[in-house]
Amino acid sequence: MRVNTDVLDLPGVVIADGNAASRWTAFWPSPAGLARVVKDLVFAENWTDNNPIEQYINTRVKCAEVLVPNKVETRFILGLYVPNIDMKKDLVQITGSYSVDIDAHLFFK
Repeated sequence: MRVNTDVLDLPGVVIADGNAASRWTAFWPSPAGLARVVKDLVFAENWTDNNPIEQYINTRVKCAEVLVPNKVETRFILGLYVPNIDMKKDLVQITGSYSVDIDAHLFFK
């Protein structure tokens, strides 16, 4: 899903510097918390590592999150990504009004 960056300015929005379910993740107020996210790991092509501790860290950070209280209103949704043409056809029928783009790379293909 593509979401307008204006959500970062909504009241109560928090930036998680990794997967929010991890006990090692820290939470920061938005938008200042973006500076705490390790962008090189979030956008890394490959985050595997032979060292299992580094592998865990890389995987946790790859899943950094923007947490919006309650819900993301539809006015902030800019479009959707899918990995292939079949999913695009299905999603276009369901959503109708949203832009649906194929980008298999986002799905690790």
